[in-house]
Order: sequence, then structure tokens, then C-alpha cells
Amino acid sequence: MAFTHFLDSFNQQLSKFDGIPSLMLRLYLAPVFITAGYSKMQFGNPDVSGLAVFMANPDIVNWFGNAEWGLGLPFPSLLANLAAWTEFFGGFLLVIGLFTRLISLPLMFTMFIAATSVHLDNGWFAITPTNPDTSPAKAVSWLGFDAAEKSLENSKSTVNKLNRMKSILEENGNTEWLYENGNIVVLNNGIEFATTYFIMLLALFFIGAGRYTSVDHFIVGKFKNTKET
Repeated sequence: MAFTHFLDSFNQQLSKFDGIPSLMLRLYLAPVFITAGYSKMQFGNPDVSGLAVFMANPDIVNWFGNAEWGLGLPFPSLLANLAAWTEFFGGFLLVIGLFTRLISLPLMFTMFIAATSVHLDNGWFAITPTNPDTSPAKAVSWLGFDAAEKSLENSKSTVNKLNRMKSILEENGNTEWLYENGNIVVLNNGIEFATTYFIMLLALFFIGAGRYTSVDHFIVGKFKNTKET
């Protein structure tokens, strides 16, 4: 009985801080989307000024519409601009926690499109694991998935290629300078990051922007007080 009372009291006290994980999710995701949206716009174009800098870069529009080397989507100009605006302005909304549940929906949609149209053919991993013994695919392979077995084989092959690359660099380059900011990796460009961001946004959609840590919290609180009076 005493333990049950302790748990109940502990949970009540803990609930006062449930805005912290929402805040952490928002602050983690915000720069990702702000930068993604910014990179799609024309801020770096010296020939463009005013509100036109917020329009999608023509190269991005072409990539959205071209079926041979791009996404092959219909209405590429419209979709490119919608993606850019959603990511850029949505990222700032996440920072302050305003309309968090509302903006999470289109952001989830952009991550779904990115995962299925850009990264899906490359499998799961964003960066290819080079140690099959520590790759998450090993645990999945125990369930009998052929894709996991192929991933483990790919890891073995990749580590050989990576070691060969390093050998060439050591023979011909200044490795102290080359590795100064980190070791080299093999980019797999799979759905890992897009899926992770989708899951984080899904969590925000259900749990909200966070108690005491968001504009949403105070807007809802003010609305409730106004309604009660």
C-alpha cells in the first residue's frame, strides 16, 4: 500500500516535468527542418531579392519534376514550394512550440515522401555499418529476414572497401589532415533519418508541444481560463 502511494505521488510529481521531452524533441528537429527548407529556397541567389528569396530554387523544382534523375512528381513548382515553406517555417514553429500538432502533420508527410521516393531503394541505414557484429541488422537477422542477412553481407563487403580506401589515402595523402575532423564512412542514404524524424514528429503529434515549455501550453491555458470565466 505504501509503495503504491509512493508510485502515485512520484508519477504526479513527474508529470510536472513532462514538457521537457517534448521540448527536447522540438529543439532536435527544428534546425533539421529549418536548414532543409532554407536549402530549397533562393536565399543564396544574388539575382533574387525581396520575398522571391522564399521561392523554391529552380534546381529543386526541376529535381521534383524530372522523372529520369529526380522525383518525377506532378506540379513540381507547387510541391517544391510547399515542401520548402513547410520545412522552413515549420521548423521555427517547433522552436517556440506553436501549432505543434498541426505542423507535425505536413512535416510527417514530407518525411514520408522523402523516405519512399528518395531513400527507400537504398534500404534502412543512412551510413553503412562496417561491423556486422554490432550492426542492428544482426538482431533483425535472427528473425529470419533476408534483407537483414544481405545487410550484414554488405557490411562485410563495405569494410573491405573502406580499408582499401584508407590504405590508398595513407599511401598518397596527408592522413593527419584528412582525418582531422573525423574518419571516413560509406554513405548508404537509406530511410533511417527520414523514418527517425517521422517517428519523433509522430510522438509530438500525440504528446503535444509540452507543458510550460511551449506557446501552445499557454494559449490552451488562457483559452481554458477565458472559457471558465
